[in-house]
Amino acid sequence: MAASRIEIFEQMLAGDPANTAVLFGLAKEYEKAGDAPKLIDTLERYLAAADDEGNAYGMLARAYERTKQSDKAREAYERGARAATSHGHPGMDEEYRQILESNS
Repeated sequence: MAASRIEIFEQMLAGDPANTAVLFGLAKEYEKAGDAPKLIDTLERYLAAADDEGNAYGMLARAYERTKQSDKAREAYERGARAATSHGHPGMDEEYRQILESNS
């Protein structure tokens, strides 16, 4: 039986736990699978180690929204807006700020 993409990423991560590209890839697979708790855990690990430009914060915020953790979602959008601004992504910054305003 062929290994799932999640299993492949987990195996890769076991061999190189600090590989942020693999962590992000694993997070995308958890997102596709709809596994919000594992997505949150993986993104938190990724964001602790990587200089994300904003995208992962949006993924994290949406996962927190799905798990009814609105305060954490708000914090992730705020962090994502700051990251997007610092990396020159004004469109992403504006998107996150609009979401924050609409949820106030």
